Amino acid sequence: MEQKLTDQIIANDMLIAAKSGVKTYASAVVESATPAVKDMMKKHLDDAITFQSKIGDFVMSKGWYDAYNLNKLLENDCKQSQCAINKIG
Repeated sequence: MEQKLTDQIIANDMLIAAKSGVKTYASAVVESATPAVKDMMKKHLDDAITFQSKIGDFVMSKGWYDAYNLNKLLENDCKQSQCAINKIG
């Protein structure tokens, strides 16, 4: 059974990448050696947080991600994991 790449999968992947970007920029801010670099990284961090928020709002509005419902998050994770296993197997 072949799984199709859906809008939901793409949006969730973007959300994961956006969260990773926020973490990376936050680390860069605290590791910056000069004030100029730190200021630049703070700007990028602010932009990354804004982007992540927009994607998060979008996937929640579609019902694809419910950040406040642990049971639904675990259910979706299991479905996505099974989808990945099916692609491999």
